[in-house]
Amino acid sequence: MTLSERLRIYERLMRLDKPIGILLLLWPTLWGVWIAGMGKPPFFVVWIFVLGTVLMRSAGCVINDYADRDFDGHVERTRHRPLARGEIGTTEALLLAAGLSLAAFVLILPLHPLVRWLSIPALLLAGSYPFTKRFLAIPQAYLGVAFGFGIPMAFAAIQFMVPTDAWVMLAANVFWAVAYDTEYAMVDRPDDLRIGIKTSAITFGRYDVAAVMLCYAAFLGCMIHVGLTEGMGVFYYMGLATAALIAVYHFTLIRERDRARCFKAFLHNNWLGAAIFVGIVLDYLVKPMG
Repeated sequence: MTLSERLRIYERLMRLDKPIGILLLLWPTLWGVWIAGMGKPPFFVVWIFVLGTVLMRSAGCVINDYADRDFDGHVERTRHRPLARGEIGTTEALLLAAGLSLAAFVLILPLHPLVRWLSIPALLLAGSYPFTKRFLAIPQAYLGVAFGFGIPMAFAAIQFMVPTDAWVMLAANVFWAVAYDTEYAMVDRPDDLRIGIKTSAITFGRYDVAAVMLCYAAFLGCMIHVGLTEGMGVFYYMGLATAALIAVYHFTLIRERDRARCFKAFLHNNWLGAAIFVGIVLDYLVKPMG
């Protein structure tokens, strides 16, 4: 196997060819960075968290595929993944995940010591999530904690502490993750039922659509609370209103439970996260003018 062929396998294994996971991890991290920095976060902190997001999401994908290597071959959407096809060995995959995680840890070394301490549960969450699908009824909630842990880390990096609002934002991200990953799980539900994987789409059953919409509502409610306590202005709430409209659009996509439209709704959550981030950025930009 040539070097270029191996690198292409690594790219697929880390899902760099499918950046939606990076974006869904990046948006809440950036919300935390911008609010912690009151609209003016240090550039080097932004750079560290953006690059760290890419590294940790990539490591998470490798661990996920390692954990699911015996299942992915039986699922239509995942049967071409490198580990499922035997294109790469398990030892090599684990070494790759370890290298990515180590690189992410090196990135945060210049930051406040609290960030390094928080990186320990962050790593444990990212590494253990793929295995929760064996026993948790709603593993998506666990994913939400893992995907949102960049928020308290961002506050620790900038404010040297983790205030209550950081944990409220983390809770918000849990509800958002359950919403969008249930849409994702609705795509694979027939396959997951057959092979015995647990997902929120299976747990919620015929109430899946209602559960998704309730999670969107809880997510937005948490973000409204953050806006009130942080003294955010009109642009912030315009961002939340846009996110609410996007959530309503997702309802129109998933209500018939068509697999292709459910997957479209999942992918579209990128725009929901972006809308909130734009609202946060604009709100801080206009505050000096007020």
